[in-house]
Amino acid sequence: MLFLFMVLQIDTSNFEWAAPYALSILLIGFAFFFFRIFENWYADTKDKPLYTNLFVFRKLTPSQVEILKTHFSFYGKLTIKQQKQFQHRVATFITEKQFVGREELQVTEKMKILIAAVGVMLSFGRKNYTYSLINTILIFPNQFYSNSNEAFHKGEFNPKEKTLVFSWKDFEAGYAIEDDNLNLGIHEFMHAMHIEAKVSNDIDASRFLKQFNEILKRLNDKELKKLLDETRFFRDYAFTNQYEFMAVLAEYFMESPTELKKTFPKVYDLVQTSLNMRVAGY
Repeated sequence: MLFLFMVLQIDTSNFEWAAPYALSILLIGFAFFFFRIFENWYADTKDKPLYTNLFVFRKLTPSQVEILKTHFSFYGKLTIKQQKQFQHRVATFITEKQFVGREELQVTEKMKILIAAVGVMLSFGRKNYTYSLINTILIFPNQFYSNSNEAFHKGEFNPKEKTLVFSWKDFEAGYAIEDDNLNLGIHEFMHAMHIEAKVSNDIDASRFLKQFNEILKRLNDKELKKLLDETRFFRDYAFTNQYEFMAVLAEYFMESPTELKKTFPKVYDLVQTSLNMRVAGY
């Protein structure tokens, strides 16, 4: 009791100097709370994030930029401001992910830049672009044997191990021909984005699932089903399951946007909204 009495008798005047700071911290906390509420409201009503980049400070070296200019046409479609954002995101991706070569493959700067570029391209319109379910990129020279289903694969995403796996030969072939709608990198990164949306509760995940569910509803439309049967627009593999459909749809959207928009305009709009893709040509 004596100790409690002594505590209560402490002269609080010695702490009066801290009152303005405490009030400032409290106000900042309230401001941040209400900003989050507004941000979520904006994303839900406008179907796009309030912002995508707060800080852009990382840069690629001249040789790394040359790789993008020479081998990655998407980079050339961007404005100067967007190119700076793209470089920042590619540099961030390379910094945060581990690239590992398999079967004596030596991982080169070109491999890192181009793999990162595909992931950044697909998530360029999103606030969250870092693919939290990917920690490691495994690169094989050619197709590799997968224990998951005891078969040879060109690519694979393992969310449990947080690993994305590529055959480099097939990854290169994916971006070498830009309009064949066969792009291994886009396909596997979309799997990662899709699965992350299922387990995350951030703004981009909510928006992705909202648009994806609308796409599924569209697939139940009789007229759309008839058009799908008549045109055979998508390759058969797209209809394996919902994950494969979204991955194939992303390939068609990124590589043949004009044709997709002309044939399936509503589906195109839903994909564009889900990715918030606001780049020339889309």
